[in-house]
Amino acid sequence: MTWMAIVKPFRAIRPDWDKAHLVASRSYGDYPREELQQLLRDNPLSFLQIIYSGRSSAEQEIGGERYLGVRERFLKFLEQGIFLRDGKPGFYLYGTERDGLGSLGLFCACSLSDYRSGIIKKHEETLVVREQGFANYLYRAGFNAEPVLMAFSDPGQIQEIFEKIAERAPDCRFMDPEGSRHSLWKVDDPWELEELEITFGGLGSLYIADGHHRCASSNLVALQRAAREGAHSGCEPYNYFMACLVPESQIRIQGYNRMVRDLNGLDKATFLQALEVNFTVTQHSGTFSGPMAKHSFGMYLEGDFYSLYLRGEHRFEDPLEALDVQILQRTVLRPILGITDPRKGDRISFIHGKDNLKQMQDKIDRGDFAVGFALLPPAMGDIKALADAGAVMPPKSTYIEPKPICGLAIYEL
Repeated sequence: MTWMAIVKPFRAIRPDWDKAHLVASRSYGDYPREELQQLLRDNPLSFLQIIYSGRSSAEQEIGGERYLGVRERFLKFLEQGIFLRDGKPGFYLYGTERDGLGSLGLFCACSLSDYRSGIIKKHEETLVVREQGFANYLYRAGFNAEPVLMAFSDPGQIQEIFEKIAERAPDCRFMDPEGSRHSLWKVDDPWELEELEITFGGLGSLYIADGHHRCASSNLVALQRAAREGAHSGCEPYNYFMACLVPESQIRIQGYNRMVRDLNGLDKATFLQALEVNFTVTQHSGTFSGPMAKHSFGMYLEGDFYSLYLRGEHRFEDPLEALDVQILQRTVLRPILGITDPRKGDRISFIHGKDNLKQMQDKIDRGDFAVGFALLPPAMGDIKALADAGAVMPPKSTYIEPKPICGLAIYEL
């Protein structure tokens, strides 16, 4: 039996193209409080005005009332012509450029039956409380404005289609305050729609790169509504979720460094001796740019950088055991430093992004932490192997880009 992914066009609700640069925003949780308050004060058209009421925390709506308030503000944007509802279904080609990464992805509707059957594959564990919280939001707000980022293996045909569409003038293009360029092309030509549906259908699996909780919450809403609504065909909009499909070659994966506040009662000499059971430990006298190969780690301790090279030949039983983050947890963090669960407690912290090695060094030099470990990020092949095996990535293993912008295309449930 051949498994085929279902990829469908949808009737997006989108900002008037002339207002798109003012409406679109990053994910709500990405904003520091001061920046959020400034945006709410200075930009009445920001999508953040919909999902955040602008009231003080003591005055915020609670529970379902808060989400109904989101729905009301969304409808007001529609009434005022800030948002428009497209007359017919389409795909939306989305281009983004930031820090040397250029990506072309497709905003589309993907099937939750594919998610349940495993055609859409996941590599992260989700938390029930977060699933239920966002499902409550989706159910009452009635829309989703932040797509799930999914990767696919492209033999080249889809990229050719994307590039052909991108030769046309975009419907909107703008630069955001952080310096990212965003472009959107509406695709509603019947021949192009059919070509994209058929071509994606022949790919097989799609891999969730970012948005595991959004996907799980959408699935929860679909199951709830199917159970509550008598007439259920399986074709209702709530049986799908909005995704942005990007070729895996245009996905950038950053790793997370680990920092630990203390040496678990060990002195420096004893700690280094414990490391040598599993690693060759080499101290660096000059500059250090981080680990250069799989199964090796950078370490910063008391003003010096070290390289840790895993000793001997290793045969890993499964893709999870072969991950560097799992090797570090199994050989150092748990047995030597006493970090049994990196998701709990305040002895361990994580850092990613630009200049993360320098940031880690600064935090340790200040005395905030005792030791730090630099890891290479997993490759896309590692993530796919893990997802294919039905395993989940350890927490804080990847930071994946691009991050599609919110509010540029909205999927109504």
